[in-house]
Amino acid sequence: MKNTLIIVSAVVLLTSCEQANSESNTTQKEARNMVVGQKELVERGKYLVAVGGCNDCHSPKTMTDRGPVPDKRYLLAGHIAEEKLPTQGGSASKNGWVLFNSNNTAAVGPWGTSFAANLTPDATGIGNWTLENFKKALREGKYKGKDNTRMLLPPMPWPNYATLTDQDIEAVFAYLKSLKPVKNVVPSPLPPAT
Repeated sequence: MKNTLIIVSAVVLLTSCEQANSESNTTQKEARNMVVGQKELVERGKYLVAVGGCNDCHSPKTMTDRGPVPDKRYLLAGHIAEEKLPTQGGSASKNGWVLFNSNNTAAVGPWGTSFAANLTPDATGIGNWTLENFKKALREGKYKGKDNTRMLLPPMPWPNYATLTDQDIEAVFAYLKSLKPVKNVVPSPLPPAT
């Protein structure tokens, strides 16, 4: 009887260990799939940011022998707060022209002067944003993706991005959240010159 009890106990113990091991393997596989899925999501977002031209306005530039390229130190950090704007000559913006600074991070037009936002995951960028904030900014053109805020200003082409799928917006957001955070408080827009 004693030997039977020991054998039964051993079988129960082995069975429960096998179940725990099986559950552990399943959990590990799910975790690996989530990591692979997250990497693929970030890569998709990186691709969409590239083809969407986000670096054109949201990244300061460095000059190379092939022309200006995004400055990797400030990738998608928006208009650098300390950068002085060039003097606006004449009344070009009053006459229907739009002017850009050499980094393409500030634009002057009939709406005034607008500055490209910091899209890095720093608190001065989108660090405190939720996916829902990001969707609202791209789909409705709302500043910081919040209700009761101003509209995003030109040249931000948010109407072009409004038709992105939820999956594409999630991918872009995942990529932006994966970037190195850059502390950069972008200046507030300026009203049109009178």
